[in-house]
Amino acid sequence: MAEPNGAPRKPRILLASSGSVAAIKFSNLCSSFSDWAEVRAVATKASLHFIDRASLPKDVTLYTDDDEWSTWSKIGDGVLHIELRRWADIMVIAPLSANTLGKIANGLCDNLLTCIVRAWDYSKPLFVAPAMNTFMWNNVFTEKHLMSVDELGISLIPPVSKRLACDDFGNGAMAEPSLIFSTVRLFVESKAQSGGSNNQ
Repeated sequence: MAEPNGAPRKPRILLASSGSVAAIKFSNLCSSFSDWAEVRAVATKASLHFIDRASLPKDVTLYTDDDEWSTWSKIGDGVLHIELRRWADIMVIAPLSANTLGKIANGLCDNLLTCIVRAWDYSKPLFVAPAMNTFMWNNVFTEKHLMSVDELGISLIPPVSKRLACDDFGNGAMAEPSLIFSTVRLFVESKAQSGGSNNQ
């Protein structure tokens, strides 16, 4: 990660949350990344039910569907989902709900988050950390949708088994924010090391 003049800079991470109870951990996720990276955040309307905005790090701007066209008035003005795609080095969707997984797999883009994904430059990494009920996770559609997002080059951070918010026990809980952070950081640092060795 470097500026045009070659000076090093922090990675730019776009964190996004869709509508799952696991979104209660989104502020924790943002905090995990904010000391290491520049962070911007995106939340769907459904996820806002679970996100405590007051607990987000002060330097993290949260964008919602209401912001998508708020500053656009004429041709030539910036389009938010394109601006965020251009800004980010990496996108992480955590939690990824069953509904948003289905939208991405089928190319739908009816909110800010899914518009960013539809416009994403897949030469840049995109990670997803699903969170859903066990029966939703085991549903045949989930398998099909995961195959579709894998074909796009999206990296999966698998869910884990535990007692879920609905009181069922099984696989489908979002990976812990610390694991999501360490996975992305290891990816970035490994890529930097391999890039450095290629230049020697």
